[in-house]
Amino acid sequence: MKTENILVIGGTGKTGKRIVAHLETLGHNVRIGSRNATPAFDWHRPDGWGAALEGMQKVYITYQPDLAVPGALEAIEQLVKQSKRANVKKLVLLSGKGEREAQLCEQVVIHSGLDFTIVRASWFNQNFSENFLLAPILDGFVALPQAAAEIPLVDVDDIAEVAVKALTEDKHNGQIYELTGPRTLTFKEAVSEIAKASERNITFLPISVQEYSDGMRKANLPEDFVWLIEYLFTEVLGNTELAEISHDIEKVLGRKPTDFSEYVQKTAPSGIWADPVQQTSASRS
Repeated sequence: MKTENILVIGGTGKTGKRIVAHLETLGHNVRIGSRNATPAFDWHRPDGWGAALEGMQKVYITYQPDLAVPGALEAIEQLVKQSKRANVKKLVLLSGKGEREAQLCEQVVIHSGLDFTIVRASWFNQNFSENFLLAPILDGFVALPQAAAEIPLVDVDDIAEVAVKALTEDKHNGQIYELTGPRTLTFKEAVSEIAKASERNITFLPISVQEYSDGMRKANLPEDFVWLIEYLFTEVLGNTELAEISHDIEKVLGRKPTDFSEYVQKTAPSGIWADPVQQTSASRS
């Protein structure tokens, strides 16, 4: 395998940091695209993108906070233009399964004239350990809308492995992959598995989207974050396409996708879901 220069935008995020680790192990020259890197990559400062793209042959793109938010389409259009000026050869875009707005961004990449792979992922397992669902789990009380939604939760490690294949193997050029886990779960079922593995009592309460939004605003969360969560819980979780199980992970990696139970059994021993009250008591005893 020849050594290539690859920019990983969001290289410190959930998928990005894993992709960076894989690529470096394979011996590629990896540039992390983040605000704290040198050169810096900041989605809000397009004047600095040229320096980050300079000398790069391939680019992994993950847009923060999500491709569905206002302004994402224009940013992807601008990034594609600058990538072409920098003589980038291939783009790999992380997109969202069931997100119609994200598919507009996909079309920009597809029609860029560059080699591409689109990676459409379902909701991440790691949302329960590395994102917004961790705090309520630690509190022992999880209240969420769309309680009956069937979600084929996908593991971020699987997404990263597929993205690395897409970045390093030409046979994935022009492909759109939909990545899901091997089965669907409701939020209640997922929380129940975490509670059992972490030996805790965690209550799950179904609520409306409006109640959830009101709670986020009372917690003084930024309005753009509230908008995004509202969108995800209405447009995405309300979309029957999300529940469809794909076999693309098996097609690309030659193995079955990671089941949610496997993720839970691997994650629980780290103590990430341990009861913080018990941990505090233990540290004082």
